[in-house]
Amino acid sequence: MSGLKLFRTDTTNCGMTEVMPRLAEIEADVQRLVETHMEALLGVQFLASEYGTGPVHAGRIDSLGLDENGSPVIVEYKRGTDAGVINQGLFYLSWLMDHRAEFEHLVRDRLGVTAASQVLWSGPRLICIAGDFTRYDVHAVREHRRSIDLVRYRLFGSELLGLETVASASGGMRVARRARSGAVTRAALDFQGAAMRGLAGAVDEVLLGLGDGVNRVERKTYRAYQRLRNFACVCPPQRSKLLVYLKVDPQNVDLVPGFTCDVSGLGHHGTGDLEVQVRTLRDVERAQDLFRASYAAA
Repeated sequence: MSGLKLFRTDTTNCGMTEVMPRLAEIEADVQRLVETHMEALLGVQFLASEYGTGPVHAGRIDSLGLDENGSPVIVEYKRGTDAGVINQGLFYLSWLMDHRAEFEHLVRDRLGVTAASQVLWSGPRLICIAGDFTRYDVHAVREHRRSIDLVRYRLFGSELLGLETVASASGGMRVARRARSGAVTRAALDFQGAAMRGLAGAVDEVLLGLGDGVNRVERKTYRAYQRLRNFACVCPPQRSKLLVYLKVDPQNVDLVPGFTCDVSGLGHHGTGDLEVQVRTLRDVERAQDLFRASYAAA
């Protein structure tokens, strides 16, 4: 990881031992590790490994998955630095968009009919996981009109895995958002009045401004704010409040009745175990530390 040093405390000798970072022995080791724990690491449900793209296309997609918002995900791996990883991934992403029915059939087999009917084709994603990337890779991501995440990995000893997002771009989703966001916002908020529109806009501005690479994903029942994975989900305004769900452990928060609530184990739209109820601009200010904590966790 760039500049990151990891140390293990030695309680016996009251010292510190540096845990040296290393690359995997072979690419398949990285793939196997991520696929086994894909939901925990990337917020993506694993669907298939080494998925064949047929005799005409003649390729094999390293991993296929479905993210928290129902977006199709392709994950490509490289042990070290490989200038072709982005182009390879885009090649497979193009194939995926031409074979939507095949992908939905796979989702139906693995996750059921409901998941297959809710696949979000407006935002397919490519995640490239590699030992490192060049500055040309980072520039290429920002030029492509696709949702692409570049993730650097390192192994520390035999037990620790580090992931670092090097670059992230929402590509075509950002273009579509500029064209549609006004209509979507009006449809959801017109009946709420100017006060609720202003409140929703303030929350949107804060969440998008937390850092680079924040992607906003529109679903019918919520709006997700995503880094590598969701860190906030905002539901359409109710009569007098907005509900925001965050990836923050409620056990680590001093819950305030009428403001924060533990919803772990309770059904709700979006993702996250901490519910924040926003009624005023003052509540937006009060929630900013929680927003930042959730962003950092993602």
